[in-house]
Parts: sequence; C-alpha cells; structure tokens
Amino acid sequence: MDDTHAHTHSYEPMKSDLVRRLRRIEGQVRGLQKMIEDGRYCVDILVQIAAVKSALHQVGLSILESHTRGCVADALRERDREQEKVDELIHVLRQFTKL
Repeated sequence: MDDTHAHTHSYEPMKSDLVRRLRRIEGQVRGLQKMIEDGRYCVDILVQIAAVKSALHQVGLSILESHTRGCVADALRERDREQEKVDELIHVLRQFTKL
C-alpha cells in the first residue's frame, strides 16, 4: 500500500491547495484549544469541532477522488495489479467511512 517511492502521486497537481487547506485546519484546531483554555461555551466549541471534521473530511475526499481517478483507473486501464488496487480502494473506503 505504500507507494511513496514508486511514482508521482495522483494528488500532485493539487498538492499546494491540500497543504493550504490543512494549514487552515491546523489553525482551526489551535483555535479550538484556545476556546477550551478560555472556557468558551460548549455549543460554540462543538460547532467548531464540526467545522474541523468537515474540512478534514473534504481534504480526504479530494485525495480519495484523485486516487480513484488516477492510480486505480490507471491500474484498471492497463490491467496492472487491478485486483490489488480494487482491494486497496475498498479497504481505504472502509477506513475512511468509519465513525
């Protein structure tokens, strides 16, 4: 499952956008820490937690879509390790959709 050295990753074209979004999420998490330190109202904290979860989920969906349209589609088209890639995709979907 670890292809870190095998090829350029399918998310490469959107790498800077993903990093920008993750930095924004990092800032939101720091803001959550401050809200708790400052004793902010529970509902306000929960709303911010929901926003962080949603933002992180969107980043994950972007990478998942890129992986499916790139790596998985290429493997199926070229008939190269197609079953392995489908199994990997199913495994990732199961992990990604866990609560």
